[in-house]
Amino acid sequence: MAWFDRALAVLFLVAVANGVLLSLPEAFGVPVAPDSPWPPLRALHHWAVTQEPAHLDPPPTLRASLWFDALVQTPFAVVLSWALWTGRRWIRTPALVYAGAAIANMYFYFFQTVHGPTPPLDPAVYWPANLPWLVLPAVLAVRFWRP
Repeated sequence: MAWFDRALAVLFLVAVANGVLLSLPEAFGVPVAPDSPWPPLRALHHWAVTQEPAHLDPPPTLRASLWFDALVQTPFAVVLSWALWTGRRWIRTPALVYAGAAIANMYFYFFQTVHGPTPPLDPAVYWPANLPWLVLPAVLAVRFWRP
């Protein structure tokens, strides 16, 4: 199971990069715009225009999700990645709590995105790019469900 835990650790480090490069600055109000002062959010602008227009003027639910990602999920993913990589068993309960919170967060994120005033323009592109943010915590929960 060590290889699987290490693979999960790498995937959660990708989530850390997403949190640091995208969620944290956007949560602090850095705009997703072609002239954004933060280059990763400039790069995200095309995606926002074509798939997630809510990022252009985030509603409160999206801002809450961004804050949760930036201040809870990202720091925890650092600890989780280290614990998975080094085989620390004490991470089981925190990982299950995290997985439940992350799955709930994605439910509200997807609900706002799909049922809000600006749904994705191309679901065939949107869902494959966004479902991993739901699937990864679900896989983590399955991994740690039994001691």
